[in-house]
Amino acid sequence: MKYNKINGQHFLNMVTNASIRLENEKAYVDSLNVFPVPDGDTGTNMSMTFTAAVQEIKNSKSTSIGEVSKIMAKGALMGARGNSGVILSQIFRGIAKGLEGKDEVNPYEFALSILEGSKSAYRAVMRPTEGTILTVIREVGEKATEYHTDDIADLMKKVVEDAGDTLERTPDLLPQLKAANVVDSGGMGLLVILKGMYEALQGGFQMAEKKEEKSFEEYVAARDTHTEITFGYCTEFIVLAEPDTGEFQAYLETMGDSIVYVGFDDIVKVHIHTDEPGLVLAEAGKRGELTKIKIENMREQHRNLQETPDVHEVLEEKIKKEAAPKAREKYAFISVSMGEGIKEVFQDLGVQFVISGGQTMNPSTQDIIKAVEEANAEHIIILPNNKNIIMAANQAKEISGKDVYVIPTKTIPQGVAALTAFNPELDMEANYENLLTSLETVKSGSVTYAVRDTEIEGKEIKQGDYLGLLESKIKVVRRELYPLVEELIELMVDDESSSITLFYGEDVNEEEFNELITLLEEKYEDLDVMSVAGRQPLYYFIIAVE
Repeated sequence: MKYNKINGQHFLNMVTNASIRLENEKAYVDSLNVFPVPDGDTGTNMSMTFTAAVQEIKNSKSTSIGEVSKIMAKGALMGARGNSGVILSQIFRGIAKGLEGKDEVNPYEFALSILEGSKSAYRAVMRPTEGTILTVIREVGEKATEYHTDDIADLMKKVVEDAGDTLERTPDLLPQLKAANVVDSGGMGLLVILKGMYEALQGGFQMAEKKEEKSFEEYVAARDTHTEITFGYCTEFIVLAEPDTGEFQAYLETMGDSIVYVGFDDIVKVHIHTDEPGLVLAEAGKRGELTKIKIENMREQHRNLQETPDVHEVLEEKIKKEAAPKAREKYAFISVSMGEGIKEVFQDLGVQFVISGGQTMNPSTQDIIKAVEEANAEHIIILPNNKNIIMAANQAKEISGKDVYVIPTKTIPQGVAALTAFNPELDMEANYENLLTSLETVKSGSVTYAVRDTEIEGKEIKQGDYLGLLESKIKVVRRELYPLVEELIELMVDDESSSITLFYGEDVNEEEFNELITLLEEKYEDLDVMSVAGRQPLYYFIIAVE
């Protein structure tokens, strides 16, 4: 079907179809990340961002493409997640600027708006990197304005072809991509969107069907390298204030990388990878009220977004609270865990608030603050149980006006050890020292699997290998699960060890596991060998040796 011009309703249908396509393919886009872990983030973040944008206009009856695109652009900014999501929001902000004041546009005018989207994205990123989504949108915009046609469907067909060609060249522009044998994930997400927009025109605005999403593992291709990240914490927030004249941007330059600073009317959206999110937020707070705060490790952003009904939230709040206390208590514990069995262990040990989260689903600062606010106690103790959650826990402590203590537990075994060391008869100062000391009394191991080929610290790893980690470092790599567990435990046990506890995950065969327990009891007859049905995902075993 030929379209000499498109209006606001045409545009709405184009981006709606693109949103469905991206939702269907987000796991594939996630799989293009270069890290060998069973999770991903780029496709998920772009899908959340784009869905938030489309939600803002889905009920619009306006036929003005300028009006519809402007509303969508602000929705994208407010709902932007991750670096890729913020850049995507800026692409559509630029497109909206190019369409401003227009009721309908011809192919050349629409091509100019795509070019404007490219310029907007580059302006938002302080240190643009070629071989990314930026390169894709720039080359698409430049070529679109040089293409002569009187049909917008024909224009979009050319746009999709050019985007695909540029995407194929991204590994030649970015060494990390070539080493990992992938194309840029953000560029792929943009290509999916552009295809969705074109298909809407081509099919007479017949919307794509929502499909059952394939798993991350089904998409992961073998790769052969591992790339390090300089700054570990992805930090995002909105400042409710007008953009400044550059002072804050200059400050951000000193605090990290992957910086995006975007002003829109009376709000400023900031994204940065930094090791000091608390300092960045404190500096931002001097300029205006903060909202939409998110701090998480960019390697381990959560993927299970189908459980989240509100696209403006990163995670659905799953704080499980026992019966509200009738009177103010002396102590209250807040713990983070993943797996129903592990949650039950913490509750049995006296934890009043259990936040669902962990290795692939880091709770936000706001999740932890909510639990702190609900706790009716003189002293509140937080057990993060993951190194990537400690920062958010400390941020919650700083924001809260209550007496909050963060015990920097990095593993589930450390969390359990801290709880067993707690004495409700002691004062907070004595308990705090005891809990910190308890962290040194336990060794923590875990067993998971590799999602791609790589080499780390001289160890060659193939996709599907079992990985044995000791205190977060890969120590054992094998193709057989139970021999690996035995070898890992051998590394953990020493002359001072008195007990071995295995929390087994949801994918473990209980009959085979019971055989392992029998073997361990015979091998370590002087130690207590215990097992707990942790029912945690992704990790076959979490092991504690005390």
